Amino acid sequence: MVHVGLSGVPGVGKTTAVKRIIELLKDRYKLGGFYTEEVREDGRRVGFKVRDIMTGEEVVFAHVDFDTRYRVKNYKVDVERFESVGLKAVERAIEEADIIIIDELGKMELFSEKFEKAVLRALDSGKPVILTMPKKSREAILQDIRRRTDVRIIEITPLNRNIIPYRVLSILGTE
Repeated sequence: MVHVGLSGVPGVGKTTAVKRIIELLKDRYKLGGFYTEEVREDGRRVGFKVRDIMTGEEVVFAHVDFDTRYRVKNYKVDVERFESVGLKAVERAIEEADIIIIDELGKMELFSEKFEKAVLRALDSGKPVILTMPKKSREAILQDIRRRTDVRIIEITPLNRNIIPYRVLSILGTE
């Protein structure tokens, strides 16, 4: 079993690659997990939402106007909101999906210890996992994932981002 970790700097196209992978696989495999998207107001980014791939449920989990102690730059993170969709999506995918997608494994999401444990369960589930992560990170779980022999890390750059979805499918043997 091989898993794929997509790594890259913010804004390089990790989520765009994940959405393209979903499009390419959705008719042949039961996909589960989640992806994240920006929330914009008047043309500026004000937060992030998480969307369950199986159910379509989504919730804003980080916003400049939230009142919470969890913070990444200007965004305050509501861990319970994230867990209500993101964590549940991963848990459901472990049980029901053929392929598990986790976008993203970043600072905001990792405020949830339950989510961190669910990611490890996903990687040990016997199902392929596609996950995205920042290029640089100090979080222990990300260092552990990078060291796993069953995870292939691919860095997304502006030059290769259009071919990455096809490369992922080739690695997983699903092309």
